[in-house]
Amino acid sequence: MRKLELHWQILIGMVIGLLFGYGMTQVEWGKEFVLDWIKPIGTIFVKLLKLIAIPLILASLIKGISDLQDISKFRTIGLRTMGIYMGTTVVAIVLGLVLVNVIQPGSGISEETIARLTETYANDSGVTSKLEEASRQKIAGPLQFLEDMVPENALAAMTNNKLMLQVIFFTIFLGISMLLVGEKKSKPLKDFFDSLNDAVLKMVDLIMLTAPVAVFALLANVVVSSSDPDLLVALLKYAGVVVLGLTLMIVFYCILVVVFTKKNPFWFLKQMSPAQLLAFSTSSSAATLPVTMERVEEHIGVDKEVSSFVLPVGATINMDGTSLYQGVAAVFISQALGFDLSLGDQLTIVLTALLASIGTAAVPGAGMVMLVIVLEAVGFPADKLAIGLALIFAVDRPLDMFRTVINVTGDATVSMVVAKSVGKLGKPKIKDWDDHLDEVS
Repeated sequence: MRKLELHWQILIGMVIGLLFGYGMTQVEWGKEFVLDWIKPIGTIFVKLLKLIAIPLILASLIKGISDLQDISKFRTIGLRTMGIYMGTTVVAIVLGLVLVNVIQPGSGISEETIARLTETYANDSGVTSKLEEASRQKIAGPLQFLEDMVPENALAAMTNNKLMLQVIFFTIFLGISMLLVGEKKSKPLKDFFDSLNDAVLKMVDLIMLTAPVAVFALLANVVVSSSDPDLLVALLKYAGVVVLGLTLMIVFYCILVVVFTKKNPFWFLKQMSPAQLLAFSTSSSAATLPVTMERVEEHIGVDKEVSSFVLPVGATINMDGTSLYQGVAAVFISQALGFDLSLGDQLTIVLTALLASIGTAAVPGAGMVMLVIVLEAVGFPADKLAIGLALIFAVDRPLDMFRTVINVTGDATVSMVVAKSVGKLGKPKIKDWDDHLDEVS
């Protein structure tokens, strides 16, 4: 009997998780049961993925750099990566602004709904924490993000997934230094990281064996923890605009794949589907990164020289889905609360959302922190910021799940385009978790 492909296993797990979660909301003890006995399974899975993210970046990026015969290739890869990332982010923001201005979802929100949402969420700890974090980021200097990229203690940076840019900086520095000391002197260190890279990728394979069960647990928890259904319906038009924009971004990525790599876009989406489904379940680009790297390298054929740089950087600074959401959410809030935005204000949204995406943590909820920064940039009244966030807080988690899918898909698309441009897009070389099992059994 033919084994069911991984993406179908994950999809089945998601559907069962949604149905099970809904069923548990119908019984008095259901929510407590899910939180106590089901949620921990998903939490452990996400922790395992985060556990190997830093070792994978370290090993993979050093292997990619040390394999380079010409150091100028790394500069080419870096410049093209940053240029394409900024280009796709601008496209995402502009697309979001066009849709929200044409459809105007904020004009249909009643005063009664605004009052109810404000009463429910304005003083919520989630909203207040986002406002506080945005205030801390606002007082930072214009070059703070560059300062934050350089760690003062490499080992300390490796203990915190939020400091991924610092790990990338140190790893690139180390990899280039290994090239400069010569092949003979760097060989022992290179062999160590090559072996570490193989071992960590095998860990990804083993963790992914539990993915269907884990996404069942994650989705069941999302359902039992969801907000008031009536409020979700009231925000359906706004959520629909965001999802429409995100869907169009998938179409945009497929066009890039066809035009620049000559690959079948449906084949691309099929190969990336396990990573996309995990991104949806976890709402975290950082947690999904090990799976994204495994799919891009082994199932699409992007050389490690490219993927080891493009994907970790993308997980940190390339947030197309989140940036599109910034534009839609900022204009939606302004429409609902009667705050007029000029063309200049909307251009400011484009620039601010682009800059805010750089260095923002690739974790659930980071988008709302960016949104506060965007709203403050266009002069939105400070006393209404909490009300503005309260308007969209009810649907933020489900939309976060959707936009994380776009973030991950964008990273994979750019890695393919960059790899093709430097002649590093080859044939897939798929490895299974039990490839060497006979050697130890």
